Parts: sequence; structure tokens; C-alpha cells
Amino acid sequence: MRSVVVGTAGHIDHGKSALVQALTGTDPDRLKEEKARGITIDLGFAHQTIDDVHFAFVDVPGHERFVKNMLAGAGGIDLVMLIVAADESVMPQTREHFDICRLLHVPAGLIALTKVDLVDADTLELARMEVRELVAGSFLDEAPMMPVSARTGEGLDALRAALVDVSRHARVRASEGVTRLPIDRVFSMKGFGTVVTGTLVSGRIESDTELIIAPGGRRVKVRGVQVHGEKQRAAVAGQRAAINLAGVEVEEIARGQTLVTPGAFEETRLADASVDLLPGAKPLKHGARVRFHQGTAETLGRVALIGPLPDDDRSPERLALQPGGRTHALQPGGRAFVRLRLEAPAILARGDRYILRAYSPPVTIAGGLILDPRPPRTAIRTAAAVERCRRLEFDPAAGDGAAADERAVAAMLDDAGVAGLSIAAMTSRAGVDPRHVNARADALVAATQAVRAGDVLVSAAVYARLTRGILDALAAHHKSQPLSAGMPREELREHLFARGDAAVFDRALADLSAGSAPAVFGKDRVALSTHRVELTPEEERARLAIERAYRDGGLTPPDAAAIAAAAGTPAPVTDRMLKLLLRQKVLVRVDALLFHDAALKQLKAEVAALKAAAGDVAKLDVATFKERFGITRKFAIPLLEYLDRERITRRVGDSRVVL
Repeated sequence: MRSVVVGTAGHIDHGKSALVQALTGTDPDRLKEEKARGITIDLGFAHQTIDDVHFAFVDVPGHERFVKNMLAGAGGIDLVMLIVAADESVMPQTREHFDICRLLHVPAGLIALTKVDLVDADTLELARMEVRELVAGSFLDEAPMMPVSARTGEGLDALRAALVDVSRHARVRASEGVTRLPIDRVFSMKGFGTVVTGTLVSGRIESDTELIIAPGGRRVKVRGVQVHGEKQRAAVAGQRAAINLAGVEVEEIARGQTLVTPGAFEETRLADASVDLLPGAKPLKHGARVRFHQGTAETLGRVALIGPLPDDDRSPERLALQPGGRTHALQPGGRAFVRLRLEAPAILARGDRYILRAYSPPVTIAGGLILDPRPPRTAIRTAAAVERCRRLEFDPAAGDGAAADERAVAAMLDDAGVAGLSIAAMTSRAGVDPRHVNARADALVAATQAVRAGDVLVSAAVYARLTRGILDALAAHHKSQPLSAGMPREELREHLFARGDAAVFDRALADLSAGSAPAVFGKDRVALSTHRVELTPEEERARLAIERAYRDGGLTPPDAAAIAAAAGTPAPVTDRMLKLLLRQKVLVRVDALLFHDAALKQLKAEVAALKAAAGDVAKLDVATFKERFGITRKFAIPLLEYLDRERITRRVGDSRVVL
């Protein structure tokens, strides 16, 4: 059975709650204050199955003081029932509620002309004409207009049939996406504990699921699920649900928070967006303080104007400019790109619709679409910032989801630079359905717009700069240090890619080594394959003399000063050749001493041979070792410790056992 959420909209005392009660048999006014005052103060809820459609009604307040409560319910509706009393016709809150629904791009709806039992035919026709004038050119332009009376029951059957017909045009929400339920009520039930309610925007919620309450990051477990007052195994997108939570108290949750899949959303105080300013609003100044509404949340913030939208020829004319061409104010009826700076953290996703109300007096002035919920903190009043927003702009109803996703990710990759964009951020920031993340990433790679390394994407331009930088850095290193076997790997990464992901750097090295580029690398050093260590005649003589001296010295090698004197070479040359021989592993450092590799190999072979001669009882102590190899304690102690490290011997007390 399809579930459709219907929101009422209209002026105070135009019969919204009475009509919902007549349709469902449930009085949506649940608060004592509402009963006493005869008006809806907070959101009310009722449900009814009509034919094969289950309707959940969200009854919203009509009084101008409670429009923020109306907004908390409007964000989750699938179709709107605009209610206008025939005896009063269009009133101020009728217009504001209608503006809100239009700015939120509610996809479908109908109009109910209530209290028809109180008017004559001429008055009814006049009300009909005024309503048609109000909705002309909007999503309700050709919507059914049903005259009804909640008191007498006149027109209710026709209204029910119209609801079923209009519901076929309601949006279909993604039940397989990430879970997101904006919370509109929090209360405690005896025997159950904490319960939250809301309209499930996307995904599904099942018992025993672990979710996050955000903002705040509190992890909770779902104890139980009710849909339309009945216990269910799961709630799916598009349904109003009551969720029983374990591990959290009522006082720790508030309307405006959201139940979400862990890791699927990030808290933000900054967002780039498009905005539509209502024709009847005052000019929206750069930096204006506003009331930001999205889902069930209300947050104060400021609006920074970026520039005009590309598809509205009027927008440039509606943007008042300061000297130098910077946008100073958006004129009524104009559209623009903006950066929203919020005073409290919010949970936003690319594609969210939002409403702006003036700070004072709090009237609805604008609405728009979130383009990037975590934009880079860069200059925004530039041509580059406008161009970036144009790349991010899209129409959720246009059906070009894949192309829009890829454009957005490509723009965000350019923002990220060497840091790259994680695969997880394609969902939390770019709004890509987790089921489509790999396909979107593969498409960007196939189009040579991005390179993937593990769980990170970088732009193709960044990757190309990295590979060129590696080759240039190695060439410069070899030129300045011709005796070096290569540049230390970590030094190269710190020099070129310190703020980048290590997986991307490793991918670049691997691609260079496997491809035609002359780069090779080992565990610790990176070099060009064309690089050869070239020695001057003086250096070559010194190298041969030093190697011969250490080979001849065996287990009693000379020190560096004696080597320099014997070879007759300057100390700097001797030092360079010693470092070269160490890198080439011709010499081996044992503590503070240097030995020829051949001497150490022979030592290990001779000690190992002792076991073959003496069996399992082969042992060495310092005195025996000194006598056996004709060396002093200066050399014996470091060499015995070296044999321990090489697992040729193992120290037991004052002796060594040959392994």
C-alpha cells in the first residue's frame, strides 16, 4: 500500500483541523491549549486509508505566530491541501503558506474551499476566482478545487476521490538510500521510554538498527517502530513513523534534530545554495541576518550573496551592485547564488529545499536549494565562485541525477585539491546514493576527470601535477646529489604531497614505475631508472682504497681518519665515499663501527660452523670469542651483539649459545 503524507496549508480558522477530522475521524488538535483557544498551535497528525492509499495528514498552524511550526511539518509532505474558507477567501497566511509550499517545490496538491454551507453561490464563485488568481502559474494552477463543508459533510466524498487521484503525482521517496528522519515530536510513553516521530525522508528504519541523532552525534538503538499507530517491522521512506529509542532520554532530544545513518551526514554551519526571493519581499542585502528553516530545524544565520543564476535573464538586473561590480543586494523576485553562514550546526544534504524568513519581523521572504553542504572556506565574491556554483547547480526534478552527481563531484574534487574527496564524502557532501557511489566514481575515472586511489578520488589535474612533480623533483635531486642512490620516499612525499592522501602518492609512484616514465622506487628511496652514480677519478680512487682497507681490515677495521690518511684523499671525499658504500651495502654499520660486508658474512659462517662441530652445546663467551678471532674487546662486544641480532647466537648469562 502506498503511503502519502498530506500537509494542510491555510489561514487561521479556515477549517484545516475540522476538515482533517472529518476525513479521518481523528482530531489533530492534541494540546489542551489548542482545545481551549480553538486554534492549532503545534503540528497535529491523523491518518486514513482511502481506496488503496494510506494518507498521513500533517495539520499545521495557521496563525502567523506559529508559522515556524508550520514549516517544521511542511518539509516532509508529498502533497499539499491548500484550504481556503469560502466566507473569507484568500487571507495573509493563505499567501504565506502557499509561498512556502511553492518555495519548497511541493510537487502536487489540491485546493479545498471550506465552509461552503455558510455562503451563497456568488460568494463561493468569488472565492474560487480569488484562489485561482493566487495560484496562477504555480504547481496548483490546474489543481482540483473542491468545495466542502466539514460540518455538513458536503463534498467530502469528492474530496477523498480527488486526494487519491492527486496522490498518483506525489513524489516517490528512496527507501534504499541512507536513513534520514527529521524529528518533529519527542515524548515519553509509559512502558516504552523515549519516542520520536517524523516523516522518513529517505531510507528505512528497522528494530535493532543503530542510528545517530544529529547534530550532536548521539548513538542510539531502535527498540521499536510504529507506522500510523500500528507496530511494524520497519518504516520506509515516505511514511510517518514513531520510533522508540533506547539509550537516550527525552530531555536529550529536540525538534530539529535528525535520525540518520552513521557516517552518512556531516554537521555543518556553512552551505552554498541557490535562492529565490519572493516578489513581495524587501531587497535581501549581502550579510543579512535571517531565520533558516530546513526539515524540522530552525537556525539563525546570515546570507552572503555570491552572484546571479545563469538561467534567469532578470537576475543581473535584480542584483544591486557596489562599485567594482560586487553584489550588494538581491531585489524582490530575483534569484542568486548565496553562501549561508549558520549560527548553529545543521544536518544538510545536497538537494535539500529550505526556507528563509526575515529576522524581524519573522515573515517568509525566500527559499532555495542546497548545492554544497560543506563548501571550501574560500573567497565567494568572485567570478570563480559564481562559476563554481553554476557547476553545482541542478534541478532534482529534471531526471539528470547521474550527470548532476558527476558535475558536483568534479567541482568538489577541484575544491579539494591534493586532499582529494573520500568515497564516503560522495554521499555525505555530494548527496550521491550509496548504491551509486562506485558507478559515479568509475564514470569520472573513465571520463579522465578523476583518479581513484583506494577510498579517495583526486582530480585528474592534481594527479598529473603530482606525477610531473615527482619526475622533476627526482631529476633535481640527482643533479644536486649525483652520488645519492635516490631521494628518501617520505622526504619526497612531504615535499610534494604533504597535505595529500598517502594512497594517492603511492598510486602515482606505482603508475610511474609500471609505465613508460623512468621512475623506480624501493622501500625507502625513489630514483629515476636512468640515474647512475657517477664518480670523479678522485672519488673512484678513494672508493677503491676505502673498500680495500675495510676488506683487508676484516674484523679489526681502521677508523675514518686513518682511512683518509692512508688513501691520501680529503676528509669530505672520504665521507661521501663512506656514505656511498653504506648505501650500496658494501659496508655495514655495527654500532659505531664499520665493517666490510664480506667480513661479517665470513664471521657468521664460521660461528655457525661451531655448532656443526660441537653439536647442541656450542657456546661462546667474550674471552673465547676474542681469542678465536684475534680481536680486542672494542670489536668483540659489538660483533657479539650483532650476531645476537642476526639470530646466529643467543645470549644466556655471560655466554652465547650458537643457534
